[in-house]
Amino acid sequence: MKIGLIKEGKIPADKRVPFTPSQLAEITENYAGQLSFYVESSEIRCFTDSEYQEAGVEVVDDISFCDLLMGIKEVPVAQLINNKTYVFFSHTIKKQSHNRKLLQTILEKNITLMDYELLKDQKGNRTVAFGRWAGIVGAYNGLLTYGQKSGLFDLKRAFECFDREEIKRELHKVQLPPIKIVVTGTGRVAKGALEVLNEVGIRSVPQKDFLVQYFDEPVYTILNGSDYNRRKTDGGFDKEEFYNFPDKYESHFLKYAEVSDILIAAAYWDHRAPKLFQLEDISSEDFSLSVIADITCDINGSVPTTLRVSTIADPVFDVDRENFSELPAFGKQTSISVMAIDNLPTELPRDASEEFGTQLTEHFIPELLQDKSAVLEKATIAKDGDLTIEFIYLKDYVDERKNTEKDDEEY
Repeated sequence: MKIGLIKEGKIPADKRVPFTPSQLAEITENYAGQLSFYVESSEIRCFTDSEYQEAGVEVVDDISFCDLLMGIKEVPVAQLINNKTYVFFSHTIKKQSHNRKLLQTILEKNITLMDYELLKDQKGNRTVAFGRWAGIVGAYNGLLTYGQKSGLFDLKRAFECFDREEIKRELHKVQLPPIKIVVTGTGRVAKGALEVLNEVGIRSVPQKDFLVQYFDEPVYTILNGSDYNRRKTDGGFDKEEFYNFPDKYESHFLKYAEVSDILIAAAYWDHRAPKLFQLEDISSEDFSLSVIADITCDINGSVPTTLRVSTIADPVFDVDRENFSELPAFGKQTSISVMAIDNLPTELPRDASEEFGTQLTEHFIPELLQDKSAVLEKATIAKDGDLTIEFIYLKDYVDERKNTEKDDEEY
């Protein structure tokens, strides 16, 4: 099997790669005669062409001869090759409107599409993800935003740091007053965020103390779904019911928003589930949040102040508390500053790629060598010009031919 690492084409460009040069060299040696790798020449990825060549990996200008094409972000429709097999993060399974045209074209071109997000073990847990790095960079950016807004400290941007070690050194500059930080989520993303908060020396406190006590130092608390969602009928919470019928629940997050200065939103959100708060809630004098690092980055999602996605080049925008409109970053001292970058791991691409490649080596590569892999079947969205059975629910999504201006702008 010939496997090609494609040049990332989406704009803004993503610097991450599925495998580092040394990982490809090791995989090639371990699976000699079974797998061969080729890298499409690129001037943007975090590992240079020469680094791959030095590791013994062939760099080519035309990757179309390969059997499997591996990328990271969505492939622009003009660059999709007919009748090929691709694996990348397609961002289509939630019926994201801006990627409708992508999935339509994949079907039209008879492309087999696998999605990293759908690679799972027997228990249904994801096996490959960049979540930890989204959490690390997201929390770092949240602190950076607070430092800029307050004028108390200034950090180097994450993408300007060479690696995780330089991030650690930058965090030594953080000097916080006795503020309160609330973190939603307990998965990979949240754990990555906690790495940063713990490195700064911020103390974790129980939710009850967080809500009622004053502290003479910065503190944070962690919330899972049961801590801020309750059944509408009786105020109870049942995990299985919440996952299956989230519309039966309502949020009671506001009590945390009334005592917190920074929100780090790191919890997965189902579109049927309640939002953390309503946009009109921010006009209340009791709403104390001034900085929101929305790592989830769902537009019109769990965090209503995420009016749009921000970018690495322009990471922060403000939301006016009175009329809910967007303002320039730090436009008013009283406004809420929002960091909502949707490709956070690419700010630390070398570290993030290395961990991702390790996961792929363990969980993806062995599946490629099986005659029939249930894991890969479940991760396949499209095949033979049609949606697979598991994703037939996307039929109405791909049949909608009225592409929006946003669709066109994406590609």
